[in-house]
Amino acid sequence: MISRLLVANRGEIACRIFRTCRELGIQTVAVHSDADENALHARVADATVRLPGAAPADTYLRGDLIVKAALTAGADAVHPGYGFLSENADFARAVLDAGLVWIGPPPEAIETMASKPRAKHLMGLKPLKAVTEADLPVLVKAAAGGGGRGMRVVRHLADLDPALTAARAEATSAFGDGEVFVEPYIEGGRHVEVQILADTHGTVWTLGTRDCSLQRRHQKVIEEAPAPGLNPELTHSLYEMAVRAARAVDYVGAGTVEFLIADDDRAHFLEMNTRLQVEHPVTEAIHAIDLVALQLSVAEGHALDPDGPPRARGHAIEARLYAEDPAQDWTPQTGTLHRLTAPPGTRLDTGYTDGDEIGVHYDPMLAKLIAHAPTRAEAIRRLAGALDHTTIHGPTTNRDLLVRSLRHQEFTSAAMDTGFYDRHLDALTAPAPDPYAPLAAALADAHGRSRFGGWRNLPAHPQSKRYATGGEEIEVTYHHTREGLTAEGVRVVRAAPGLVLLEVDGVQQKFEVARYGDQIYVNTTPLTALPRFPDPTTQQLPGSLLAPMPGTVVRVAEGLTEGSEVKAGDPLLWLEAMKMEHRITAPATGTLTTLNAVPGQQVELGMLLAVVQPG
Repeated sequence: MISRLLVANRGEIACRIFRTCRELGIQTVAVHSDADENALHARVADATVRLPGAAPADTYLRGDLIVKAALTAGADAVHPGYGFLSENADFARAVLDAGLVWIGPPPEAIETMASKPRAKHLMGLKPLKAVTEADLPVLVKAAAGGGGRGMRVVRHLADLDPALTAARAEATSAFGDGEVFVEPYIEGGRHVEVQILADTHGTVWTLGTRDCSLQRRHQKVIEEAPAPGLNPELTHSLYEMAVRAARAVDYVGAGTVEFLIADDDRAHFLEMNTRLQVEHPVTEAIHAIDLVALQLSVAEGHALDPDGPPRARGHAIEARLYAEDPAQDWTPQTGTLHRLTAPPGTRLDTGYTDGDEIGVHYDPMLAKLIAHAPTRAEAIRRLAGALDHTTIHGPTTNRDLLVRSLRHQEFTSAAMDTGFYDRHLDALTAPAPDPYAPLAAALADAHGRSRFGGWRNLPAHPQSKRYATGGEEIEVTYHHTREGLTAEGVRVVRAAPGLVLLEVDGVQQKFEVARYGDQIYVNTTPLTALPRFPDPTTQQLPGSLLAPMPGTVVRVAEGLTEGSEVKAGDPLLWLEAMKMEHRITAPATGTLTTLNAVPGQQVELGMLLAVVQPG
C-alpha cells in the first residue's frame, strides 16, 4: 500500500491530490521551484523538496530531479497531476526504474497516445502531410502535451509557416518537445470527451461524457457533465471508441478520450489524454466518486467493480477562474491576490490563498468553481450565482465573462460550440461597472474625516474624487453636512470604511468596500483611485507599446529595426509569460522610431518596448 506520495506538480492540482491523500492517511511530498517556495501546495504538504530555478524547463520538467526528490524524501509513489511531465513516457519509466509506484498508465501507453500523430494512426486517422488551399482551415497542433499550448488555427497558406514556427517554440517551452503536426480544422463543432478508468484486471469503466466547447485559445473555460443534447446512439458510439482506444494500448488508470462532434453528429477523434483532466471534478460530482482515490487504488492493484461505476445523477458544471483580461486578448495578469472566497455550497479547487502572489512563470488559472444540481438549468443558475458572489480582490480576472457566458442564451439552450467566443467575445466583455460603485468608494473613504474637510468659506462645498473603472475615468462628488455625508440623487443610509448603504428610488443597496492602496473593490466592481492632478512624468508618446505583463522577449520580427515601416496589426515581437506566447502588434501604420527589446530580455509590466509613429 502507498504510504508516502510525491506530487510531481504544483498549484491547484497538487493541492487537490494532497486533499485526497489526507483523507486516505497517505503522507505527502511537494516539489517546488524557487518561485513557488511559499506557494500553497508547498505549505500544505507534509514535506517539500526544492527544485532550484524558476523556469519550468529547470524545475517541474526535470524528471531526474523529481525522481531524486522522491527517493530523498522517502516517497514510495509519484503522481504527475496534469501538465508538465504527466504524459512523458520517459519520466514514467524513470519513476518505475527507481522502484517507485507510478500513478498513471504504462509508459508504452503514454508513448503511443501522448503523440497525437501516433494516436490518430492507431484510431485509423492520418494527419495532413502537405497543406493546400483546399485543406484550409487547418489546425497546427503540438504532438505532446495539451491545454491549448502549441496550437494555431491557419486560414491562409501564407500564415502556415509562421504558425508552425510559433507553435514549435511554444510547445518546446511548455513540454520540452517541439514536434507539431497539421490536421483539418472543423469549425462550429462541439468538444466532447469521455472519462475512462481502467484497472490491471481487464475492467474499463466509461464515466459518462463531458462537454468542453467553451474555449479560449483552444483551452477550456467552462466544462459540464454529462454533455447535453447527445442522442443515445452517438453517446454509445463515443463509449465504444473510448474503450477501444484504452484496450488498444492496455491502458491502466484514469484517462480521457476527446472528440469533436460536427454539425451532422459525426464524431471525430481528437486525442487521448493519458492523465487526470483539469475538468475531472464534474465527473466526480455526478458519479459521487473521488477519481484521485480511484487512481491510487488502481495503482495499488485493486480491482474496479466489473459491473461498472456508480450511476450518474444530476448535472455538474465547472468554470475556470483565470487571472487574465479577456477584453485585452486574454492577457495574463500578475500581482497580489488579496482575497479569494466562494459562497458555501460551491466546490472551490485552488492553489492560492489570500495574500499569495500570482507570478509570470506558470499558468494563470486561479481556481475552479464547481456546482452540482439535479438538472442542467439548476446547475447553471447555481454556478452563475456563486461566481457572482465570489470575492476576488487582486488582478483582473475572467469572472464577469464566466457569469455572462453561463447566462448567455446560446449556452443555456445547449447550442454552443467551439466558436462561441469568436462570435460573442465583444458583447461578453463590454464594461458594465456598477454606476454607484465610485460614489460608494468615495463615501467609504470620506467616513470619519472632518465634517468640513478643512476650513472652507462654504461648509457645503462639494468634495470630489476620481476613479478609473471599465476603461473610463469617473469623477464623483459628495457633501459633508451637519447631518453627515450626502450626495445628489441618493440617500446615504450608512457610510463606513467597509460598508456603504445607499437608497436609490426607494430601494436600499449594499456596497461592500475593500481598499488595498489605490486599488478599491466595491462588491464585484474594481476601481483605481486617481490623483487629483495627473502626474505629467507618467505620460507616454502616442504609439507607445508597453509590456502588458512581466515576461521574456522570445522573438523580434525578422528584419525589424528602428526606422522600419510597419502596418497596423503587424507582429513586432513576442513575449512569453504564464506558459503562453503573446504577440505585440503595431497599433498603427507608420514608422518604428524606438525598439527597446531583444530576444531573451526580461521585461517588467509597463516597460516601454517600442514606439510606432503613425503616418
